[in-house]
Amino acid sequence: MPARRSPQGNPDFIAGLGKGLAVIECFDDEHAQLTIAGVAAKTELSRAAARRCLLTLQELGYVDYDSNLFRLTPRVLRLGYAYIASSELPQIIQPHLERLSGQIRESCSASILDGGEILYVARAATKRIMSVSLGVGTRLPAYCTSMGRVLLAALDPDEAARRIASFRRTPFTPHTRTRKEELADILHGVREDGYCVVDQELEIGLVSMAVPVLNHAGQTVAALNIGAQSARVNAGEMAGRFLPALLAAQKSLRPLINKTAPVTI
Repeated sequence: MPARRSPQGNPDFIAGLGKGLAVIECFDDEHAQLTIAGVAAKTELSRAAARRCLLTLQELGYVDYDSNLFRLTPRVLRLGYAYIASSELPQIIQPHLERLSGQIRESCSASILDGGEILYVARAATKRIMSVSLGVGTRLPAYCTSMGRVLLAALDPDEAARRIASFRRTPFTPHTRTRKEELADILHGVREDGYCVVDQELEIGLVSMAVPVLNHAGQTVAALNIGAQSARVNAGEMAGRFLPALLAAQKSLRPLINKTAPVTI
């Protein structure tokens, strides 16, 4: 992720802090270990600046170093936990997720939008439905997930299109929709329907359906979904079997988050 620049010369912007956060964010599942040159390339910083940031983060305990390779340490989890612990949204949603999951006997999750990705903030799992483990803090692409499309559909269409265009759209399966024009049409349908079903676009065998979580003003603050194996429930059956329960959870949550601003970053 490129280092953030001061927006329009904002005198309060701390460039060093922006660079340090960019260095932390450039590590991901495909780049768990990086050299100084690799960090410099991903953040668009000079090698000298990348080195200073990495050594500072190492001194603070957020980065470890071995054989010219840097990696994040578990201390970084404190940053994410601070959000979970201080935000009322996950705490409000979690018991409703657990009730919904117990009712329908399927795994349920909630997420917010962060750039072009969704960030899981709550989850109630009955079984493992994906080859990768899902939990609070997991990030997935927004363009090919049911929660991501619900959250993108809540944005202004131009902003949604900008986010889709700015992120790499990988075809994870033969079913993945990646064309910008097609995704724009899908988001239009999600806005009209009020829910989204995704059929094996992220992983073969996985189907999911999501609805927005709304506050008292009708603003989308998160997304709520149900995930299931296509061998048990095909995509065409999702709405008939699960939409009433999702909408009931949506309705029960709405009066509880009347002070929560829309959570899209």
